[in-house]
Order: sequence, then C-alpha cells, then structure tokens
Amino acid sequence: MPPRRVTPDGRYFVVRGRLWRMSDPALEPAERESLVKQLMDARRAVAAAKRTKDQMAEDDAHAAVDRAKRALGERGPVWWDDGAPDYNRHMARNTPYANWFAGQG
Repeated sequence: MPPRRVTPDGRYFVVRGRLWRMSDPALEPAERESLVKQLMDARRAVAAAKRTKDQMAEDDAHAAVDRAKRALGERGPVWWDDGAPDYNRHMARNTPYANWFAGQG
C-alpha cells in the first residue's frame, strides 16, 4: 500500500483525489486511542447490522460512528483556529491544495 499523502499543513489526507480531514493533533494519545477504538467498534456494528438487515441497529451504529468522528475532529467544527475553510470531502484539484496535489504524481 502506498504511503498516505497528507497535505503540507497536516489538515487532510488524500484518497483517490479527495481530501479527508485528519484527526485533531491536539488530542492526548490515550484519548485518541479510546476514540479510535470507539470508531472501529461502531464501524463493526454497522457491518453487523447490515448483515442482519437490522435498520434500527444500523442507524444507531451510524450515529456512533458520527459521534466518534466528531470527537476525533474529523467531522463537525474544524480543529484549526486560523479561520481557514474546511475542504473535507472536496476533490483536491478543486481546492487551494490543487497545485500541491498536482505535484504529487
């Protein structure tokens, strides 16, 4: 697997040309570890609910994923404080990161 491309400011990583917000680097390691565990548990719960076609459980699991991602800083209010806009889920080529991305090969 190729190394993950992270924008020069450390705010996003790129998958198939799309920007995805990084976790808040100010989180304490133990807190980050706990939140990542919660996120992985919630993702497994989504998969399990889909396998059993339990829509209520799936909805609950998706909500748990969202809570964990918000706590990690990957969704919701941005974790940086310089007023820069959020480009989460945008195609890199359509953002101020376009030149950087084009140079990534």
